Amino acid sequence: MALKASSSVRNLTFLLVLSAIALSCSKFRRIERSEDWRLKYEAGQNYFKKKDYYHTSILFEQILPIVRGLPEGEKVEFYLAYCQYYQKTYLLASNQFKVFYETYGRSQLAEEAYFMYAYSLYIASPDAQLDQKSSIEAMGAMQNFLNQFPGSQFSDKAAEVITKSQEKLEKKEFDNAMLYLRMRYFQAAIICISNFRKTFPDSKFLEQMAYLKIEAQFKLAQQSISSKQMERYRSTLDFYQEMLDSFPNSSYLKDAQQFYTASLNQINLLKAKTNTKTLN
Repeated sequence: MALKASSSVRNLTFLLVLSAIALSCSKFRRIERSEDWRLKYEAGQNYFKKKDYYHTSILFEQILPIVRGLPEGEKVEFYLAYCQYYQKTYLLASNQFKVFYETYGRSQLAEEAYFMYAYSLYIASPDAQLDQKSSIEAMGAMQNFLNQFPGSQFSDKAAEVITKSQEKLEKKEFDNAMLYLRMRYFQAAIICISNFRKTFPDSKFLEQMAYLKIEAQFKLAQQSISSKQMERYRSTLDFYQEMLDSFPNSSYLKDAQQFYTASLNQINLLKAKTNTKTLN
């Protein structure tokens, strides 16, 4: 008997849930079909408060052409941008917030809209190994935001976004250099590392990059034709000296020293060969 009672309760609960859903859908359909834009406006705000961004966006998109230019139009466009954001269509949200800012530049919501335009770009940016166009755009937009709203309540968050975006770009370039090394494209690796130091002068990867530049230069010299080996081994010595000057206590110095010593030995061998040819 207890099992039958429990089953009956579950069935009743299920039917009540279905009835509630059907009632809710029926109510929304009536609002959606209504020609009263004010009814849709009020209902859209209520759906937004309930975090029902799907139904909010449907109603607000319907009335947007009507309310554009009216006081209600400002909120409709602002909420629509947030609906895109909360539904995780971040690039669409970013564009919507940007359009809002450009349209309602004097609004009290303009500051938040500009911040969300940049923040949505940042959220849309992929992992470091993928294209970082969104990260670059987010950094630029956030810097512009800080310049335009220096005392903003969003300033700390904006600065954090710039820092994290830069770290992602640094990781991307570091991974590129490592990829070139693994593929034995040593010339490309050296160029990548040199550019990295110019672009990210304060990066946490600089010490390791200095060592990798020595390694890449040494291996480039090894695989070079005879006429270029002397110059390239000497460049290895130069890169070692640069690392010694910049990071005198580096944990990579011991390994770098091996490339330095090997380069000296190769230079001496090449000089010996040259002298032998001269004598002959």
